[in-house]
Amino acid sequence: MRHSLVQTVHILTFFLTSFFVLNAHARSLPDFTDLVEEHAPVVVNISTVSKTRADNGQGFQGDMEHIPDFLRHFFGGQSPYQERDQERERSSTGSGFVVTEDGYILTNNHVVEGADEIYVRFNDRSELAAELVGSDKRSDLAVLKVDADDLPTAKLGKSKDLKVGEWVFAIGSPFGFDYTVTAGIVSAKGRSLPNENYVPFIQTDVAINPGNSGGPLFNMDGEVVGINSQIYTRSGGFMGMSFAIPMDVAMEVVDQLRGQGYVSRGWLGVLIQEVNKELAESFGLDKPHGALVAQVVPGSPAQKAGIKVGDIIVKYEDEKVGLSSQLPHFVGRTKVGETASLTLIRDGKKQTVDVEIGELPNSADKTAKPAKAIAPKADRLGLMVQELDDAIVNEIGMTGVEVVSVEKGAASKAGIRQGDIIAKLNNESFEDLDSYEDLVDDLPEDKAIPVLVIRGGNPSFLVLKIED
Repeated sequence: MRHSLVQTVHILTFFLTSFFVLNAHARSLPDFTDLVEEHAPVVVNISTVSKTRADNGQGFQGDMEHIPDFLRHFFGGQSPYQERDQERERSSTGSGFVVTEDGYILTNNHVVEGADEIYVRFNDRSELAAELVGSDKRSDLAVLKVDADDLPTAKLGKSKDLKVGEWVFAIGSPFGFDYTVTAGIVSAKGRSLPNENYVPFIQTDVAINPGNSGGPLFNMDGEVVGINSQIYTRSGGFMGMSFAIPMDVAMEVVDQLRGQGYVSRGWLGVLIQEVNKELAESFGLDKPHGALVAQVVPGSPAQKAGIKVGDIIVKYEDEKVGLSSQLPHFVGRTKVGETASLTLIRDGKKQTVDVEIGELPNSADKTAKPAKAIAPKADRLGLMVQELDDAIVNEIGMTGVEVVSVEKGAASKAGIRQGDIIAKLNNESFEDLDSYEDLVDDLPEDKAIPVLVIRGGNPSFLVLKIED
């Protein structure tokens, strides 16, 4: 009897403790209800219509007569009720938010790109046609304008004040479900994504899906700190990683789009790469950091300032460059014509260089095409090489040799391939085949050696080690 009483007391104690712990935990979780009610009216649904000519002979080539009519659009076919060569309309949806009382709205460029008609639907279900004021593909931002007054406007926050781990929430129209609220935390800041070098994305675990694009990311003060733009997915749906454009970056773009209709960005004129452990060792650094200059564009601000291939940029103005991906963010946000101070490491020594920042060109042709030359035999790296002709030297802005074949050895282990152009060895340039061979013969053994390789027009440093 006494044993049973003790057991009962233990069980009651366990349940009571669990109850209070769960209650305390629940009270510590954020409550979004008031925030959503107050700030949802600034969020809008954006729908677009794009008009194209119907495809009258391409797409699915089978017997359309036996395919149900509701499936035919998946195959590029036509309904029997449609005319050939008719105009076809495609629609899409996204999200956005109001930034001024007189009708300026911010969204993603990919939401409205190529649209012939744009419509904005507000929280009260009213709908207005919108005009595209300007867009910027590089940052994936677009500014719209509707004819309206006294609209509720978003309270804009400073994304630089965000801390990793703090709560944030999104309002948008995933899959067309208007005013859907999702929440999570800031997972990371300053993320660089492929082909998005000029946006330091905010990474969150807020559920974002098709239709959320362009919608606001709020902090717990109800301020918009980002614009939901992309997700990482292998399935096509949300997988726990979403990315938002920081509001600080977005407003710089918006101001330029409203003021001049396009966006100008700072440009240094270098191609850079990450400094890994092996490269850090080969350049004599105590730890991996900085942005390694793999190419200097001829006539660029960097060339005029004396920056050289093999320099490692470790500081831009007052900002430390820990990762190479940070440098484009710093440079891109610098006003054209301003002078920036760079700290770099050259030949193991720090020095400061002042650069007058130029304007980022819309495009640049950096394709390198190897040319004919002669190659005698494989060298001690396991390479057979040939000289470059003058046209290629002028195109890439430096001398070098082309790799004709790769045998087993130090070069193959380093990842050098046939067709690569070798432009520097151990931080030294060479004018011709003879000087290249002399340099190869003098390379030290059992030491990490940086080698500058141009592959497909893109320069990068590799590390090779000649074994004893």
